[in-house]
Amino acid sequence: MTDLKGIELLGLDRVLRRGSGEIIEETGGALLIRDRVSGAYMTAWEDAAFCMPMLERHIGPDCGLMMVPDHALGLAAYERFGFADRLECYQAAYYGEKPVPGPGLTVRTADGSDLKMLTENYGLITPEEMEKVVGRGSVLIGYEGDRPVGFIGEHLEGSMGLLYIFPEMRRRGYGAELQKHMIKKTMERGFIPFGQVEKDNRASLRLQEKLGMTLSDRLIVWMWK
Repeated sequence: MTDLKGIELLGLDRVLRRGSGEIIEETGGALLIRDRVSGAYMTAWEDAAFCMPMLERHIGPDCGLMMVPDHALGLAAYERFGFADRLECYQAAYYGEKPVPGPGLTVRTADGSDLKMLTENYGLITPEEMEKVVGRGSVLIGYEGDRPVGFIGEHLEGSMGLLYIFPEMRRRGYGAELQKHMIKKTMERGFIPFGQVEKDNRASLRLQEKLGMTLSDRLIVWMWK
């Protein structure tokens, strides 16, 4: 049905390709899946008229996280199903050649010994979720020599994020270098690198464009309870 290669739908494509996406319902005009790793529900459609009735059949109190790749329908779903908060964002995807990070930064994969440092500096996900992310080998820590400069990771559903640069190391280009490393790692695994940027985060939007990321024309909406 729907072309899952569109920028807004790369999250669905990722979880289906890695085998963690469970198809809840697929009708002639809409698709609803649940990712077993993140617990997120995601939807796509060819005809929007099919989407809300499908969500009505399946979205209940146990749905704590959902992504809708359309701004208006996402806001309607947010109100209808009683979610507590939301993120309205552009999706960014990298379709270029594999980047070559500069020589000034080395990276290693975070492990359990790094959890305290990661959770103390990044509070946008819970410590429990950070532990799961680290357990999947999805966080890279960058170093200038033997001095850590920051980290970047992959959210449980597959999007790049978790970017944090220590205050004393900012404005040196390390954020872009870390993202190059994550893009390279993702491409070597055979996936299209993608991530989300909050709609009003101008600095992050400029960074994505500088790195050659393509931004979606429309907003997607993540919502959670």
